[in-house]
Amino acid sequence: MSQLVLNPGKERSLLRRHPWVFAGSVARLEGRARPGDTVDVVTDDGRPLGRAAWSPESQIRARMWSFAPDAVIDHAFFKRRVAESVARRATHPLLAAESGLRLIHGESDGLPGVIADRFDDVVVVQLTSAGAEKWRDAIVAGLVQATGCRAVYERSDSDVRGMEGLGPKTGCVFGDLPEEALTIVENGVRMEVDVVAGHKTGFYLDQRDNRRLTGLLAGGRSVLNCFCYTGGFSLQALAGGAASVLSIDSSGPALDGARRNLAMNPQLDAARAEWLQADVFDALRALRNDGRRFDLIVLDPPKFAPSAAHAERASRAYKDINLFGFRLLNPGGILMTYSCSGGIGLELFQKIVAGAGSDAGVDARILHRLSAAADHPVGLAVPEGEYLKGLAVQIGH
Repeated sequence: MSQLVLNPGKERSLLRRHPWVFAGSVARLEGRARPGDTVDVVTDDGRPLGRAAWSPESQIRARMWSFAPDAVIDHAFFKRRVAESVARRATHPLLAAESGLRLIHGESDGLPGVIADRFDDVVVVQLTSAGAEKWRDAIVAGLVQATGCRAVYERSDSDVRGMEGLGPKTGCVFGDLPEEALTIVENGVRMEVDVVAGHKTGFYLDQRDNRRLTGLLAGGRSVLNCFCYTGGFSLQALAGGAASVLSIDSSGPALDGARRNLAMNPQLDAARAEWLQADVFDALRALRNDGRRFDLIVLDPPKFAPSAAHAERASRAYKDINLFGFRLLNPGGILMTYSCSGGIGLELFQKIVAGAGSDAGVDARILHRLSAAADHPVGLAVPEGEYLKGLAVQIGH
């Protein structure tokens, strides 16, 4: 097996179980390896550190499969890792009744570059690294065996694959999708999931707990949901008794999906819902000019900074949108604001939001630091920035 030799001192992060080896840490590759092949990672003096997937096209040259130098990386290894990931969710008391669930979350489950989400009896898999690409068949077989699903649909169409030298891949890799639309029930609300054309794997499962909190906070309040997509936060606000909910998105098809979702929930008062197709920045400016105010505002924008190189420009966008949010709040109102940008860490995001509150001239205090759902674990194995960040902020009366 080929050896990936590190520069002196570059083993420190691996000894702390960080799963990535960056290009600047690599001294040389001894032997030959194709993208996705398993290599032994060793220190400059030859001490073994574990086994990883080689990715010569990426700035992340290797992703660790195991920190055990003698680990056997084969078909059985991946089927076992997949089974362990599925079992972890099956025994979690908060997840047992969920029909929409993340089964595998990359590094957190020891499977870098592998995302797998279950929607009822369909599993959607996304492979974003050269190593995951190489072991596609084993990963899919493991998912079928561990879940008994009727179909596995691949959504490996994320931009990140380009950084690994990989092109997009989509389509069924096991079984067939049902003819009828897939639906899940989240916190008592039925939602349609489009695994073929929807964002990510079809639905933003990581916001489940935060949508539940929105419902708990929404009672009697006027709510503004920005970048509403298919209405997840909006419907939870209606379920929680919101007095009114204005939802804004630039995508007509997304709003059509949101309206279908509302129609699937006759227990919700559709008369309290208003849908607006518009650029969110323009719409917020117009709402401010019209003197509109809200008691609860949700800001869940798309990724502004995919990497640290985009952080400066993204910071300005986050500052602008949160500034609008604060200015549109009634006294005592709550702002629930999020970032899914890998280039914006929690500390920076909190600084941006605090600066926006200061510029808006409001007395703001953080109620909650909002994080991903329980099936999206954030632990030592997840690199900084590669997860959802959020804050619930209340302004003074």
